[in-house]
Amino acid sequence: MKSTFTFNKLREPLTAYAFLFPSLIGLVVFILYPLVTSFYLSFQRWDMLSDARFIGLRNYQKLFDDTDLHKILGNTAVYTISVVLITLVLALLLALLLNQQLRGRIIFRTTFFLPVVMSLTAVSAVWLWIYDPEFGLANWLLKLAGLPTSKWMNSPQSALTAIIVMMIWQTLGYNIIIFLAGLTNIRRDLYEAASLDGAGTWATVWNITMPLLSPTLVFLIITSTIQAFRVFDPIFVMSGGLGGPANSTATVVFYLYRQAFYNLDAGYASAIAFLVVAIAMAFTALQLYLSRRWVTYE
Repeated sequence: MKSTFTFNKLREPLTAYAFLFPSLIGLVVFILYPLVTSFYLSFQRWDMLSDARFIGLRNYQKLFDDTDLHKILGNTAVYTISVVLITLVLALLLALLLNQQLRGRIIFRTTFFLPVVMSLTAVSAVWLWIYDPEFGLANWLLKLAGLPTSKWMNSPQSALTAIIVMMIWQTLGYNIIIFLAGLTNIRRDLYEAASLDGAGTWATVWNITMPLLSPTLVFLIITSTIQAFRVFDPIFVMSGGLGGPANSTATVVFYLYRQAFYNLDAGYASAIAFLVVAIAMAFTALQLYLSRRWVTYE
């Protein structure tokens, strides 16, 4: 009787672990094992051809002396801040508009979301044609409007801006959908009460919509920043795998890839990877700490 009771008591957690087991295998094989291996390699000098050699903290010391890395961290910061800030502002404004009872709003929602489900590699290739200095659509439209044309990806001054514009277009739809999901969770009676009290549109948005939308905003700030910080595909495709011209489009994840597979320095690449992890964790922790002061939960 006692053994039957014990088996019945354990059956539910054992069943749960049985269902979780395939996912746990994926977690160990594709996340935990590479993470531990990368941490080990960050203390080694390894060219992926010969045996690894322990060199202590030299790879981490090199992070402070690498002037190319410092410039590329600046590129990454400019790219991340520009994409996240502009995308969130535009997405919020469009979400507020599309949340109204407008004719054809479902078509607009679908249109904005289409770039999100497209292959980023394919999108980057199409935009590379758009930015072609001779035959591209961008310069053709600028000429049509009587504005000066640009060399776009062929110029260090405009190459990063060109990628920023493309990524704003590609990520905008996802943020709009998340904002719309947050807006639909706000109780309608709050707006009705504000209307009865004579509150205008701006007062309603500022005092009801924005505070109750703040948890959604925190989520998007964190996820969008991490996603932008680890950008790779458009940099690789649109710069021809070089991060140029003159490192103007190289970001920290692309530089990590270049150190590992171009320079065959897997140890230093692993140290850069943990620098990326440290920055992402520090930003997330800071944002979660600061959000306690301005996030409102209904």
